[in-house]
Amino acid sequence: MEDSIEVILQDAGRVFPLSTPHPILSACTGALLAGLYGVWSLFAMPGCRKIPWRLKVPYLPSSKDQTLNVMKLLEGRTGHLADLGSGDGRLVFAASSAGFQCTGFEINSILVAYARSKALWTGVPPNQATFVKKDFWKTDLSSYNNVTAFLAPGVMELLGEKLLKELPDDARVIACRFPFPNWPHQSSAGSSLNETFAYDISAVRSHLRNAPNTAA
Repeated sequence: MEDSIEVILQDAGRVFPLSTPHPILSACTGALLAGLYGVWSLFAMPGCRKIPWRLKVPYLPSSKDQTLNVMKLLEGRTGHLADLGSGDGRLVFAASSAGFQCTGFEINSILVAYARSKALWTGVPPNQATFVKKDFWKTDLSSYNNVTAFLAPGVMELLGEKLLKELPDDARVIACRFPFPNWPHQSSAGSSLNETFAYDISAVRSHLRNAPNTAA
């Protein structure tokens, strides 16, 4: 999704080589880069010690177009919405303004604090937008009939298994950029990096039940 900080620094070294670095300058530069790496880690890799490596997803905010595409795919729907990895809360705020009762799940305490502060500042009622510092992988999502997720391709199959076990038949799942493998989507919006996909759980379950018969 994005180059790691190590790769970025390596590339920078190739572009701006230092012939004879001064010891003090080198020390200051090292301290600055270490600080930047620490800040980057807080936002990009939340809860590193709490989440298994295979489930870690760096923070990457939704673009304006992605948010608009998600809302297009939610048109005509109501009820409770869970945003998995809600980040700074932009999807939650958009959905709550459309009448959904939203819960943003985010493991990064800094992003949770930011989203809560923004909700308080803008006057969003708590029953419309709630942000919880909670690992959604360990949370039962059966009470939600709408789910949005902008995660990473490596976790989509595992997420699909979890959602199929827990969500009600009338649930709709919206995936940003990265689709669920082996799931037929009912509709999509946007293109390229801003493409979003809508899945109706009842249709996905029916497709997967019939898949072996189709293959035969």
